[in-house]
Parts: sequence; structure tokens; C-alpha cells
Amino acid sequence: MLGWTITEWQNAYRTGAKPAELLAALLTSLPSPDPAWISIIDQAALSARLAQLDAQLKAAGGDLTLLPLYGVPFAAKDNIDVAGLPTTAACPAFAYAPTKNATIIQRLLDAGAIVIGKTNLDQFATGLVGVRSPYGIPTNTINPEYVSGGSSSGSASVVARGIVPFSLGTDTAGSGRVPAGLNNIIGLKPTRGAFSNTGVVPACRTLDCVSVFATTNEDAVAVYDVAAALDLSDGLSRAIPAEAKSKSLPAKPRFGIPAKPEFYGDALAEKAFFAAIKQLEAQGATCVAVDFSLFDEVAALLYDGPWVAERYAAIQAFATAHEADIHPVVRDIIFKAKNFSAADAFNGIYKLADLKRKADVLLAQFDALVVPTAPTHYKISELEAEPVKLNSNLGKYTNFVNLLDWSALAVPASMRADGLPFGITLIADAWQERALAVFAAQWHQSTGLKRGATGLALAPSAPIATIAASVDMIRVAVVGAHLRGMPLNHELTSRDAQFVLSTTSADNYLLYALANTKPPKPGLVRSTSGSAIKLELWDVPSAAFGSFVAGVPAPLGIGTVTLADGSTVKGFICEPSGLDGARDITEFGGWAAYLASLNTTAKP
Repeated sequence: MLGWTITEWQNAYRTGAKPAELLAALLTSLPSPDPAWISIIDQAALSARLAQLDAQLKAAGGDLTLLPLYGVPFAAKDNIDVAGLPTTAACPAFAYAPTKNATIIQRLLDAGAIVIGKTNLDQFATGLVGVRSPYGIPTNTINPEYVSGGSSSGSASVVARGIVPFSLGTDTAGSGRVPAGLNNIIGLKPTRGAFSNTGVVPACRTLDCVSVFATTNEDAVAVYDVAAALDLSDGLSRAIPAEAKSKSLPAKPRFGIPAKPEFYGDALAEKAFFAAIKQLEAQGATCVAVDFSLFDEVAALLYDGPWVAERYAAIQAFATAHEADIHPVVRDIIFKAKNFSAADAFNGIYKLADLKRKADVLLAQFDALVVPTAPTHYKISELEAEPVKLNSNLGKYTNFVNLLDWSALAVPASMRADGLPFGITLIADAWQERALAVFAAQWHQSTGLKRGATGLALAPSAPIATIAASVDMIRVAVVGAHLRGMPLNHELTSRDAQFVLSTTSADNYLLYALANTKPPKPGLVRSTSGSAIKLELWDVPSAAFGSFVAGVPAPLGIGTVTLADGSTVKGFICEPSGLDGARDITEFGGWAAYLASLNTTAKP
């Protein structure tokens, strides 16, 4: 199991493995002591969760496609509530026992995932180093003399070592990206509000993002697709725009890169960054050097401006009563809030608005920015000697992103001559995280790197072609009269179904024009031969799915359709009896092309 991806866990279950067996073995195999963990579930808690999982599978009729994370273990940073495990935020005096899961945890559980434990962090998620915790220091997974990066240090560590396929961190100033870059893994930092923060101990509530660590972009996106949703209990939560589901970068993107990148004297990091830029250009990208000083102005607002007061506001009652219980470096940062007034806060808001306007104009020239994820590596001894300055250095290319309400994705780039990893981060406007992941998946494959610190090769990448259905949605493939612009499309739209994207089936299907149907309809049939058939994917609300299926007339029905990327969804299929008098139209590749050949006016 060590180093398995989500897909490999799923394949194990499809071929007969049982969650009870694999997960019990996983718990038994966990090293102890391990400073990456603050708490781990016990066998009794695992048994209770497995009973819930059995009930979920039974409710889904045994269909694993309705539980996209069935039996997949994961870890959560210990500032995210998990019922049954304490939430400490790496401060024992602050600890409490939540009785309810954070919204994002519940969404993952509803998809079949299983929380294994809570991970270590820089206390109160304040830091980019991973050394500010009374629970110990999760060291760099490649070289233990170096820091793992923070504040999501434990979450990055357990993924990089292959213990779990994904974990949740949080990201305010780069905590979901710097640990990814320093440990050779993926760090997906979504748009602010894409993931609910209900049940998450805030650092800066207006800036905080729950983040995802994984060893592959495909896994990070699989988690994103389940977790991203509007949460009405979180006033800062936002709904994903429909068009964000199918965005991608151009085949030959235009990237902005720093004109004078800073590496703080690290020649190996500098060499690795420019090698990555050269490789991007060799793959067709255009990289343009631009002045990044504007982003330094933005970043200065986070720790040298009034936003530090938001960190104080997050724990004010505790901080005033338990000052001595707070890590001294964290305390010094948070208590700087006393130097700022309400007027300072408003002036900061005005300054940020002006800087964002300029930053958005700069970003509009490019498909994304490309920066070093972290400009250097530091030894633990170096951080302990100079904790604030070196921490700030690590955030050189991360601190400004959340203030500007942009999305970002950290992806490995190379291994340096000293054996330490180097990563780049793609930064784009809000709601571009999936588009960045599609590009990053191709890039990651081209590097030839291993998965994290596991030594395992990256598996061949399946295209990130579709966004998975939300837990409260059912994905349906349509091939004929329900396509956009066709006469029965209203049966989807009237049920608030959402268009996902156009794609194709696997290449073993035949398409027939059925006889005597009104309106005209095709029939899709799986075959030992055949072709890829064009289709559309729609997400139908679970509550409306039954009435939709009830309206499907014979010889059509809803079955399972395999897509070009190997995934399966529910979709229209045809009974063999319906093919009497039907015309084989497979050669047209889809219903719309066939209708066009008849000179009809119908359009997809």
C-alpha cells in the first residue's frame, strides 16, 4: 500500500480487496513515534467508520462510481475538525474535542474516504517552516537535516512518504505550497472559498484556503472535485462558476516569470528554476520576464500590515488568557496586531484594492505566472537560529497569492545536484486551479520524477478530462436528443442539471439511429469493436435523478458507459431489441454529425 495513489486504492477494491483488511494493516504499519502525526484513529474508530462505509455502499446499490473515494485513507491538518479526534492547532492548551466534522471532512467522508489521523503544523498555522510545534518537528522527507516547510508540515510529510494518497492542509501565505515544493509532491491551493472553512480554526479567515497535497495532479483534482462546493454555513464560501469545470490552458501557453528571481544565494535553486523555464519553452510555452516588485508590495501587507491583526482576532480570547502557552515566535507575530488600529485596517484594504487592480492587469497578459515554489531550502538548525527572516524568505513567491484572490498549484520540477527537490508553482486568476492541474499533470510526467519520497515511478497519466460529480450529483452521459440544443435537453435543464463538458466514449461502442422514434433518437451499444462516440456529460441532482430515469422510454435505458479516459459514468444505452430496423451510424462519430449529414438544422 505504501505510495498507492487514489486510483491504485480503487483498483485494489475493484479486484477483491476489502477496506477492513487494508486499512487495519495500514494502521498497524504506521511508525511510532512520528512527529508528523498529532493524533491517529484507533481500531475501534476504524471499525465504526467501516460500518458506516458498508452502509454507504449498500445505499449506493454497490456502485463504486457513486463513492469516488471509497475506502481511500487520508489525513487532515490538526486545525481542521474531525469528530472523535481532538483539534489542537499544535497548541495543547487550546485543544478541544469537536463533536461535528468540518464541512470539507464530511464531504470527503460522504464520498467514501476515511480519515486516518490529524497532522502536525506550525502552531495556529503561523509559519512556513514546520518547526513551531510542541509536538515535534516533521523533517524534510528527502533529507532530515532540512525543514519540511509549514505550516502544513505533517500533511505534506505523510503524503510524500506514501502513507496516505492525499491529505488536507491549509494555506494563508503559502502553507499548502511551500511544503509541497520542499517534499517533491503536488500542492493544490484553490480559489478562496472553493472549499468550506466551516470547522477550520482560522489563521486569517478572509484569506484562508484548505489545500490538498497528493503525489499526482490527478489525485489532487479528484479530491478537489469532491470537496469544492458552496457551503451556506460559511459566509465566505463561493460556488464554482460552471465554466471553470472545463477550462484548460492553451497548448502553447504564455507565462510570466520573475525578471530578477531571488534565491537568497542558493545557486542550485537558481539553476533548477532556469532549467525548468528552458524545459517549458522546449514544450511550446512562451516565458516572458516581468517586474515582480508589485507582488512584494502586496506580500508586505500580510505580516507588516494590518492583516496580522486578523491572526490575533482568530484566537483573541485564548491569546489574552494563555499568552505563555503560545510558541514564542508565533506569539511575537500574532501580538504585533496590537500595533494596528481600525483605521490602519481600512487603509490596508484600500491599498490592497489598488494593488490588486494593477496585479490583475499584469496577470491578464498571461495564461499563468510561473515562479519557484520556494526559493531555497533551509536546515532546521538555520531556522532555529534565525526563525523570522528565513521564514519570510520561504514565502517570497507565495505570500501575495491569497491576498489577490488567485489560484495556484505547486508541482515538482527536478531533483537538484544535492538530492533536494525543486518545484515550480503555476499561479492564475480565481477558479483556474483545474486548468492549472491539467497542464501540471502533463508537465509532471515529462520530468520523470518519482512520487514524493517513495522512490516509486509516476504511473502513466490519464488525462484530467472531466470534473467528478459532486456527492449530491450523479454524472450522466447523453448521446442524442438530450444534447445541448436538441429537443429533449429541457429534461435536464428543468431539473437543474449542470453541463460539465463534451467528450467521447471509449472506442468500443456502436451508435445506431433508431427506427420510429419521436423525436429521433440514437442507441448506444457496447461492442467488441467500434469507435469513440461523441457525448456530453451532465451532472443531475440526486434528488431529481429518479424522475429523469423514469422518463426514459424503451428501448433506451440508463446503464454504465465507459469514457475515453477509462472512467465510467451513468449514461444512455440501448436494449438489443431496439436495433430492429435501426441504421448503424457509428461512422459519423456522434449524433450531431449524423443529423448534419441529413441536412437538419439541429445543433449540439
